[in-house]
Amino acid sequence: MQRITSTKTFAITIAALVLGVAPWARAEKGCSNAALRGAYAYTSTGTILAAPIAALVGPAAEVGAQYFDGQGNVTFNFNASQNGNTGPGTATGTYTVNPDCTGTFTEATPDFTSHFNFVLDGSGAGFQAICQDAGVVDTRSGRRQFIDRP
Repeated sequence: MQRITSTKTFAITIAALVLGVAPWARAEKGCSNAALRGAYAYTSTGTILAAPIAALVGPAAEVGAQYFDGQGNVTFNFNASQNGNTGPGTATGTYTVNPDCTGTFTEATPDFTSHFNFVLDGSGAGFQAICQDAGVVDTRSGRRQFIDRP
């Protein structure tokens, strides 16, 4: 009886150690620019309180696709509604992904550049972002459009 209890205790201890180390091993893997690669469909919503172009002040919404190249460059194709003014647009930018899977990206049009902070979720299958520009309250959620299949 004593041997069975010792064996069970040893097995439980080993299982606890393995399960306790597993999250650390995953976290140590980290992220990089290569973790954010491909086409992501996104939606942005918010309010622009102050802008270099007065017609942009007011409610804002945008849907589109962001194409991350895995090396720090991003392009955008979108349709936007800025204070009721609607239309398509394109933009370019850069991005950086930190080891903790947070990062930044810019979205530059001929008229202005927006700055976002983001966090990757779902092992890089999506991201959540917020605009960091003064006078702008805007969040963005993106999901990978195409997932590689075996």
